[in-house]
Amino acid sequence: MAAAVSGIGLSWGSKVSQRPCSSPSSSSPSRCRSSGRRCVIRMAVTVEKKNFTLQKSEEIFNAAKDLMPGGVNSPVRAFKSVGGQPIVIDSVKGSHMWDVDGNEYIDYVGSWGPAIIGHADDKVLAALAETMKKGTSFGAPCALENELAEMVIAAVPSIDMVRFVNSGTEACMGVLRLARAFTNRQKIIKFEGCYHGHADPFLVKAGSGVATLGLPDSPGVPKAATIDTLTSPFNDFQTVEDLFKAHKEDIAAVILEPVVGNAGFIPPSSDFLNFLRRITKENGALLIFDEVMTGFRLAYGGAQEYFGITPDLTTLGKIIGGGLPVGAYGGRRDIMEMVAPAGPMYQAGTLSGNPLAMTAGIHTLKRLKEPGSYEYLDKITAELVQGILDAGKNAGHEMCGGYIRGMFGFFFTKGPVYNFEDAKKSDTAKFAKFYRAMLEEGVYFAPSQFEAGFTGLAHTSEDIQRTIAAADKVLRQL
Repeated sequence: MAAAVSGIGLSWGSKVSQRPCSSPSSSSPSRCRSSGRRCVIRMAVTVEKKNFTLQKSEEIFNAAKDLMPGGVNSPVRAFKSVGGQPIVIDSVKGSHMWDVDGNEYIDYVGSWGPAIIGHADDKVLAALAETMKKGTSFGAPCALENELAEMVIAAVPSIDMVRFVNSGTEACMGVLRLARAFTNRQKIIKFEGCYHGHADPFLVKAGSGVATLGLPDSPGVPKAATIDTLTSPFNDFQTVEDLFKAHKEDIAAVILEPVVGNAGFIPPSSDFLNFLRRITKENGALLIFDEVMTGFRLAYGGAQEYFGITPDLTTLGKIIGGGLPVGAYGGRRDIMEMVAPAGPMYQAGTLSGNPLAMTAGIHTLKRLKEPGSYEYLDKITAELVQGILDAGKNAGHEMCGGYIRGMFGFFFTKGPVYNFEDAKKSDTAKFAKFYRAMLEEGVYFAPSQFEAGFTGLAHTSEDIQRTIAAADKVLRQL
């Protein structure tokens, strides 16, 4: 069965088919949240202009610039690629967020992915309150680690054993060291525009915040740290083949985001993941899926379940902590038994497996496992993306985009977009204008053309239609 990504004309083999997209109209909303049948969300929405000020955000951010580099603790938050004043958030709930000036936004960032069941979910908060009565960190084993580990292992096809860490970056650092230890090889292949955290070996053509700031690499990364990092354009079969021919006995692993989210939303072309699975096996290398974004988002078992491709190792993050700092790496038992103290490869973390992150992750995954969750994500995201693309077309803009379940993206270029070079053809100046205008209309996307967007179970039919109506208004004014 073939699954198509809306708006970019790519397809691949999959066990799950995409739902068709539909254009919005002014009839009543559908009520088929948990149904597997085709659902079109339709409702009349009026977007009213409101007073919009960022005075308090500006005051706080100006103060922050004297306290933290660039005024932020993660670069993309500084709005460098979209310009204007960064917004300072005061609170979040469900699919909405409020800044310190009282402006309300429909949120399609979701704390960069974790808020898939909605911000500040009541059940998660209640469970955290109970857990906090026992303490916030033990630095010792707790039963909650077993419970979340069992859920992750049961869900993700490649994982027989798992190690919890505290971030996606830490997970990717650990999995790289493990791949090298297991294969006794040093070189890795990564793809241009794929971001695997800020560890030295990965900051080569890394996309995401690096691309946003116009930094091809990072000062301070020694040449010795990246000499064994080989790169290829995403979806490029020939370059990968050539790299294996040139370094046949030296490549420890191929690591990639199975759906790129850090160069904008870019899915794999037909048979690309099958090709990577085949060539790594033929050459004694490991295949690593970085599912920090896609894990539990494209399907309960992640991209590997969705596409039917099982890697050797997997990294996870974001969703499995329900919004608290967490990450994980896991894979085949024979590989994972290399990790200390079972084996000689050392990796440790005082806060790894802490009870709060484990609790939030357990209750988030329980909610995702309920029937109809991914069907609902598929429906609302299809409606959102198709609505925005239709609005852009009607206003005369060249745009392309796509989605899979709760992950989406769009580019201000005709497309199609197969890799980071294609993504860089986007009109980033137009995106910046679009972004700032959408903020004033109460819609919060990621402040970079080179970041994917996220929907969640808390997004409503009204949220989607208000967003489409705002996009239609803004795109006609650009």
